[in-house]
Parts: sequence; C-alpha cells; structure tokens
Amino acid sequence: MTGNPGDLVPIPLPARRLGELFGDAGHQLYLVGGPVRDALMGRPINDLDFATDLPPEQVLELLADAATATWTTGIEFGTVGVQIAGEPCEITTFRADRYNRVTRHPEVVFGDNIDDDLKRRDFTMNAMAVSVIDRSFHDPFAGLADLARGVLQTPAPPVESFSDDPLRMLRAARFVSQLGVSVDPQVLAVMTELAPQIERITAERVQLELNKLLLGAFPRRGLEVLVDTGLAGFVLPEVAALRMTTDEHGQHKDVYAHTLQVLEQAIELEGADGPDLVLRWAALLHDIGKPDTRRFVSGGVTFHHHEVVGSRLAKARLKALKFPKDDVEDISRLVFLHLRFYGYGRGEWTDSAVRRYVTDAGPLLDRLHKLVRSDTTTRNKRKAATLAATYDHLEERIARLREQEELDAIRPDLDGTEIMQILDIGPGPLVGRAYKHLLELRMEHGPLGRERATAELKQWHAANGG
Repeated sequence: MTGNPGDLVPIPLPARRLGELFGDAGHQLYLVGGPVRDALMGRPINDLDFATDLPPEQVLELLADAATATWTTGIEFGTVGVQIAGEPCEITTFRADRYNRVTRHPEVVFGDNIDDDLKRRDFTMNAMAVSVIDRSFHDPFAGLADLARGVLQTPAPPVESFSDDPLRMLRAARFVSQLGVSVDPQVLAVMTELAPQIERITAERVQLELNKLLLGAFPRRGLEVLVDTGLAGFVLPEVAALRMTTDEHGQHKDVYAHTLQVLEQAIELEGADGPDLVLRWAALLHDIGKPDTRRFVSGGVTFHHHEVVGSRLAKARLKALKFPKDDVEDISRLVFLHLRFYGYGRGEWTDSAVRRYVTDAGPLLDRLHKLVRSDTTTRNKRKAATLAATYDHLEERIARLREQEELDAIRPDLDGTEIMQILDIGPGPLVGRAYKHLLELRMEHGPLGRERATAELKQWHAANGG
C-alpha cells in the first residue's frame, strides 16, 4: 500500500473536535484498535476509542467545557468516557502494564508513548493507531500486513500475550467468527498449549465472548478454533464431546459435524429480524445429550431420550456460564422439544397432540419451527424432501387450528371465578384441580362451549367427592 494508510481511516466529527482540543493543549491523541481495523476493512466504525499521553484526571479537566457528559467507571485503569458531539468516546492514557499471571487484571502502569501502548494489545490488527491531530499512522507490529493476509498474530510473543490475559484466546476465536480471519499456526499452537489457563477467566467474561462468537458472521469457524485448540473442553465441554459420537441419522458424519451444519442452517432461517442468540445456542446444544445416551445395537447406534438428557445438560452449562434465567429456560426448552416432531411423520398425531405441541412450545414455537427444520442434514435428497413436506403439513395443521380455536391462548372454557360459582366453593386447591381437568378436556377435544364445560365440571366434581 502506498501513501499514508491513515488517510484511509475516516476521522468522525467527535474525533476531530477532540483532536483540536488535545492538539491546542500540546498533547497527543490517537484513534486506536477496533475503529482503525474496521475502517481499513471497510466496516462501519461503531466505537470511538482513543489513547493519549494525558493522565485521566487531566483529560477530564481539558474536556470539562466541551463534553456534554462524562463517566469515570474505568478511571482506575486510565480510562474516562466523554460525550462529544452527541457520541460516546473512551479515552485511555498510554499504558505499559505488568501482569501477575494469576488473574487477567494487570498492575496498571501509565506509559509515555503510543508504540509501547500498542504492544500490550491483543492482536496486531488491533494494534494500529491514527493520530487525530496530524493523521500519522502508527503500526509498529505490522498489523496492516496481517490484516491484509487475514491472519491473527500477537504483538508480543503469543505465550507472553496469552499468559498475561488468557481471555485473549477466546477473543481470537471470536474475531475468527466476526471478521472471517484465521489464526496464525504458531498462535494456534500456543493456544492449544495454554488452553487450561482459560479457567482463570470468570464465567461472565467467558459468556460474553461466546455470545459474541455465536452472533458473528462465521460462528462455525470460531467454534472450530475452540474445539481444535482444546479451549472448548474447558468452556463448552459438551460441544467438544460431540466430536466422538456417531449420529444415528447417517454413518457418514459425526454429531459434531452435524451440529455445526444445523447451526449454519438455523442461521439461514433467521430472516429479516437478524441474529437470534437463543436460536443459535439451541442449535449448538440440541444434541449434547447424545454422548451420554449412546448405545450400540445390532445394525447401528441409538441415542434414546437424548433430548431429555441434553435439556438437562444445556441448563446446567448455561447456568454455569451465568446466563440470564429466561435464556436458560428458553434454550433448554428448545433442546427438550426439538425431537418431538419426529413422531409426527408416523401419522399418529391427533388434533390434541398438535395442540400440545403448540402449547408446550408457547412463545418459542417460531424458533422451534426453525430448529426442527434445521435439524435435517441427511444427504438423501428424498428423505430430506419428505421431512420438509411433513413439517410443512404440521405447520398447516397448526395454522388451521389456530384459525379455528385461537390456539395461541388455549384456556379452559371456564375460568376460576366461574368454577367457584358453579360448584359453590371458595378459593383453594380444588379450584386448581378443576381448572386443570377442564384444560385437559380443552386440549383433547377443542372448545367445549360453556354449557358442555359446565356439565363436564359438575360430573368431574361428583366423581371426585363433590
């Protein structure tokens, strides 16, 4: 590349205003890291991160009149936040940190030049800077060349970089997913060697990186990095275990390869709403019960009740990763339900069974549709077409029943108040049992109407000691 690469990095209005203030005061200010990398890749700049020679307290003084808001939650690490021209900006004093290699938190030491600051960053493509004062480009570790090659390399020796902060190994896999880059073979070797060090990282930080990886454009590639280096054995051991399991749907593939394909197919079905983290996690974890349920029988392998075991394992793993309760319940529920459809193809489902399928899925029904459709990876085109047509038929039946019965809001024909009035009883467990009985009738027979529901209620009450 000829000329100044810094000219290829657009300087947004907030950065230009900051540059004027810092330059007039005789100080340095650089746009650093992700914004520079993304601009050189032709990606939009979403975050404005800066590095300066000015200590954080003096940054606040310098910007006291210009900033419309400030925040200091990271000031102990040399970072202050300011809002300039309506945009949030984070400004960090040059750092030259030292790590104790027990935790990932360094002893904060302020530096005095941009090159030393860039050396402490995770990867060379994130260790580039552009002065917002004179547009000079700083790339002491050949990050631009690595970016052009699409290869992740560390500014410091990888063993030093990952020993200082093991989270960088997960970030490598995440960048593979987000940016479509690869990892330098020597860096991969060190990641494999140091994989156990990831246990120094808190579950919350691991969860954050895994979510970003799954939401990336190439999550399969990122997951392959985790599994191939052994990192998955520590952060997602259930996924790593899939590589050794044979899938009953076809001897030509293992469950690990099947799972990655299901994930990709689920992503294709996401539609205009964009990435669906719950669906992607459900696709990744839907078969993790197979290793524990594998049984060798005459003519093949079985995995009976793997959806039950898998749901339990998914719930335990997600809880260990400190996921929100609602996400834990939704993802494990999808894992539990993903196999139920396969009983439909035998033609045994009554309207009652269809109602139960919808009711059990609840608000997850649309995601369940996508997960089940994604769970077909057979190379047999006739079999794949039959499965797709069968699910089309199920969705058509659901649509018809929904029109007939407002299926999304299945309730008994009588509510609790009406039950108490008809039976002349007060609140208590009997009301709940009566309600449950009427709900079962509603599921089995569809809408009963008030007259028949009343008769059924009185009959049930008489038979149960009323």
